Amino acid sequence: MSAIAKMLKDLQLLLFFCCFFISAVLLPFSNGDVGTASLYRPPYLPTACYGNDVSQFPSNNLFAAASEGIWDNGASCGRQYLVRCLSSVVKGACLPGQTIVVTIVDRAASAVSTPSLRGTTMVLASNAYSMIADQSVSSVNIEFRQA
Repeated sequence: MSAIAKMLKDLQLLLFFCCFFISAVLLPFSNGDVGTASLYRPPYLPTACYGNDVSQFPSNNLFAAASEGIWDNGASCGRQYLVRCLSSVVKGACLPGQTIVVTIVDRAASAVSTPSLRGTTMVLASNAYSMIADQSVSSVNIEFRQA
């Protein structure tokens, strides 16, 4: 290998490590997963988790139905997730700086009420959705993590 080829290879390796280091320092790391959320309205009963038991709903009415991705064969029932709106196709739909804690009480695929958009990661009850986004938008991109 010629001296110039070796220098170019060393320079490429150095450039790779510099880019990796800069991206690790300058780019923020997410603490959660990214998905989508839609909205559903009453009736909420019966749910796939606890049937007709009204005590399943938290007093602040911040609850959700889980998609198949987080349903976990029903193990997600009662789990709490921190949720915040990241973006939407409609500018200004997300309420900035709002993070909520929702409790999973239902399975989105079998929920009594139809979600505003099928196939989202979570379907938030109307009260929960309105805490992070404008209800006139059918879905938003969210960041979520188990609380």
